[in-house]
Amino acid sequence: MRGSRGVRGFTGTLLLMAGVAFCHAQGDSIIQDQTSANFVAQATAPPHGQEPMSMTARQGADASKTQPQREKPGVVRTYYIAADEVDWDYTPKGRNITGLPHVESADDESGSGIQHRVYHKAIYREYTDATFKTLKVRTAPWEHLGILGPLIRAEVGDSIRIYFKNNTHLSVTMHAHGLEYKKDAEGALYNDGTAGTVKADDKIAPGGTFTYIWTVPERSGPAGMDASSVLWMYHSHFVESMDMNTGLIGPIIVTKRGMARPDGSPKDVDKEFITDFAVFDETDSWFFEGNAGRETRAVRLKASNPLLREQNLLYSINGYIEGNLPLLTMKKGERVRWYLLSNSNEDDVHMAHWHGNTVVWNSMRMDTMFLGPMAMATADMTPDNEGIWLFHCHVADHFTGGMVARYQVLP
Repeated sequence: MRGSRGVRGFTGTLLLMAGVAFCHAQGDSIIQDQTSANFVAQATAPPHGQEPMSMTARQGADASKTQPQREKPGVVRTYYIAADEVDWDYTPKGRNITGLPHVESADDESGSGIQHRVYHKAIYREYTDATFKTLKVRTAPWEHLGILGPLIRAEVGDSIRIYFKNNTHLSVTMHAHGLEYKKDAEGALYNDGTAGTVKADDKIAPGGTFTYIWTVPERSGPAGMDASSVLWMYHSHFVESMDMNTGLIGPIIVTKRGMARPDGSPKDVDKEFITDFAVFDETDSWFFEGNAGRETRAVRLKASNPLLREQNLLYSINGYIEGNLPLLTMKKGERVRWYLLSNSNEDDVHMAHWHGNTVVWNSMRMDTMFLGPMAMATADMTPDNEGIWLFHCHVADHFTGGMVARYQVLP
């Protein structure tokens, strides 16, 4: 009899547990539906002033109550970002600023060489508030970001709220690498089994707005062999390759919990530089036909005209070629962190090389770093060798094509 009561008690416990699980599953479904509705409402009428904490952030805050007292609760970091159309100059200061020797061409001899390589593009830009009327000024330390979108920062435990507006005549999105997001904030269009409001983030039409909410759990931050901060990226993921070649890409930096200053930057670093080794294929841009102008007929033949593509490949660092990247300046003995990334074309296989100094990556000393397509890497430098030094890609075609810049070490 005692054994049968034990079996009945065990069976009753299983039934109770199953009922609780069912109730939780139903509750999760309701919460997901409500969250999706909230995102759509925010997209059509972003609030001004103080930001109310999102449901995702509230859930994170509730979860943080179970964490040890030494872990401060995360904050909601808010950004106002738009996709804008601009005319981008890859060579604003002219050609061959680094003074590298090169084989003379007919253009050199005739003196009629093209001084400016200008293409119509779409890029991410940051605004001061939800009216999207005033651009946020990019400060001097970050002028080198060039064509890259605004830097998004967070500390592990934070949430990121992006009020996004599409000022282009294209369909675009924002898709984050490394961060946590739900299906209604993924920013990528494909058959994923979702429908209705959950798909609203997948395609932001011209003139449209949307609120993306991403969270930053431990798995988005530095791991055991990482430094105190790591690099991720965001980009448009409607037609991914064309979106990125058009210019829609930007950086994200996540700092280890407890290691961030109020602005999210790592406490143990003096200077930070972000460099995107990017081969922009302008024949795969949404604006190529307009950029080609009189060569419209050639545009339609580009599949059978590899020379046309080669003439419109821009071997850039942050959208600048031939030394036009602003001089990256640091002082001897400073703790300098380099964040390196690359674009998604098959040509985006790079070997970044610093002259004059070395870096440490993954606990290894080196002066070159390999980057494959869509790579993201972090390396630390303590410069000890003063002077102006070359910083470039060591892939031969990229080097001769203009993927070169300079950095300076002051006393």
